[in-house]
Amino acid sequence: MAYDRYLAICKPLHYRTLMDSRACVKKAAAAWTSGFLYEVLHTGNTFSITLCQGNAVDQFFCEIPQILKLSCTDSYLREVEALVVGACLFFGCFVFIVLTYVQIFTAVLRIPSEQGWHKAFSMCLPHLAVVSLFICTSFFAYLKPPSISSPALDLVVTVLYAVVPPTVNSFIYSMRNKELKDALRKLLI
Repeated sequence: MAYDRYLAICKPLHYRTLMDSRACVKKAAAAWTSGFLYEVLHTGNTFSITLCQGNAVDQFFCEIPQILKLSCTDSYLREVEALVVGACLFFGCFVFIVLTYVQIFTAVLRIPSEQGWHKAFSMCLPHLAVVSLFICTSFFAYLKPPSISSPALDLVVTVLYAVVPPTVNSFIYSMRNKELKDALRKLLI
């Protein structure tokens, strides 16, 4: 999304040539491949631990911290390994997003008209809000101290990062459609 916004704002005349179907397929394949490899790591770790407290998870999400609570073996090295790989993947994506948005905002601030600013910011700020919500709640879920952990808090935080961002994201981008806006306005009035 950040790269798409960057091309649309900073290189609008080259957008069609840079963001053709092959480029979209490459970006989707890279995202799917990295996600798949990350999940293979977690799946391998999950199958290699022994569960001594049953196999019932306290949530309706099968989250890694919840599975590790059921383990009777020392999972410190597995946790550190998963944390390091996850941090590397996250840090790479985060740096890319930050650098992309710095370039976008630099280009937007050079636009002389206030209408141009509004259009560019209305295109970028919803994406940044959703990404920020996901990052903050993910950090809290995975890096909070065990002393403040409770099943209710874990559930709320998990829903906040797993359900809310995709829902809000699709709502935000569908509100760009004039027909959908009009239908929602009629429904509310």
